[in-house]
Amino acid sequence: GSASSEVMRKFKCVNLSTSRLNIQNLVSYERQRIPINAIMFITARGIRICVSPDQKWVQSAIKTIDEKRTTK
Repeated sequence: GSASSEVMRKFKCVNLSTSRLNIQNLVSYERQRIPINAIMFITARGIRICVSPDQKWVQSAIKTIDEKRTTK
């Protein structure tokens, strides 16, 4: 089997959402460098939303998620 077909199955960010998300609805995130630099937030409903890591609210959302993870 070829490795390239496996990579395609994983969700990748290709365009970024510009809207601010409700931090309460976010359960986790993944950092991505390829094909674009992005943060992929995953909501409680399993929806994946890609955003630019440069935005201020994105940084605080990441911090909030990390804090939730460590307190559990």
